[in-house]
Amino acid sequence: MRYAFLVQYIGKNYSGSQIQLKSGKEFKPTIQGELEKAICTLIYGANNCPVDNNRPIKTIFSGRTDSGVNSTGQTVHFDLDKDIVASNFVYSLNEILPPDISVSDLKVVPDTFHAQKSAVSRHYTYEFINRRCKNAFDGDLMRIKYPIDIERMQTSLNYLLGEHDFSSFKSAGTLNPSKICFISRAECKRCGDKVVIDIEGNRFLYNMVRTIVGTLLEIEGHNLNPEHMLEVLDSKDRTKAGKTVSPYGLTLVKVSY
Repeated sequence: MRYAFLVQYIGKNYSGSQIQLKSGKEFKPTIQGELEKAICTLIYGANNCPVDNNRPIKTIFSGRTDSGVNSTGQTVHFDLDKDIVASNFVYSLNEILPPDISVSDLKVVPDTFHAQKSAVSRHYTYEFINRRCKNAFDGDLMRIKYPIDIERMQTSLNYLLGEHDFSSFKSAGTLNPSKICFISRAECKRCGDKVVIDIEGNRFLYNMVRTIVGTLLEIEGHNLNPEHMLEVLDSKDRTKAGKTVSPYGLTLVKVSY
C-alpha cells in the first residue's frame, strides 16, 4: 500500500533532504535519513533498522532541497505492506523524529502516485531582512543594508513569468539536461523589515530560486534597470546572473498535484 504525507523541517542542521555519503560508509545527517529511521523504528523496532541505505523503508520526496533550506509542505511517499491508522501513526512518528522535523496529513494514495513525478507545481518563498542594523531576532536570515524598492523588484520578477530557458539561473550541479521551466507566479512584498519573494512553477533547476534572488539584489544594489533581468534570462549564461544567495530564508511551501 502506498502512503503519502507532508513533511515540515528546519534545514540548518542537515546536509539537505536526500541521503548522501560523507566518506566511505559514514552518512551525513539528512531529512530523508531521519525520516526513514523514524518510520523503520516505528514499524519494525529500533533493533531491525540498519544503516540508511539498507533500511526496509524507502521514501520518495517531491524534490531535493539543499542544506539550510526549510520546508512547510514537502510531499513524501512510501510503500508499506500493512495497514496503519493515520492519526496514531503521525502522532507516534512525530514523537520519534528530531524536534526540527515533523509530519502531517498522512493518507493512502494510488499506487500510480509519485511524489516527484506526479507534481504539477512547486511553491517557494525566500525571505531576507532589509535593514541597516542587525537585530538579535534576525536569526539566520540574510540582511541587506541598502534600501530595496519593492516596485522595481516586482518589475524585474515579471520578466520571469511564463515558459523560458532558465540556464542563466542554474548551478553546475543541475543533473536534468532540460532547462525549460514555466513560472506561474513571481511576487514580492514587504512585511516590516522583511522582504518576502514568492515563486511558483512547474519545476526548478538546482539553486534557481537563490540565483534569481541574487540577481534581483544585484539589480537593486547597482541601481540597474529592471529590464536587466530579461537580458540575463535571454543570455542563457550563468555568468550574467547574480550570486547564489544563502540557503537560509528559502522555504519549500507547497507542492501541488
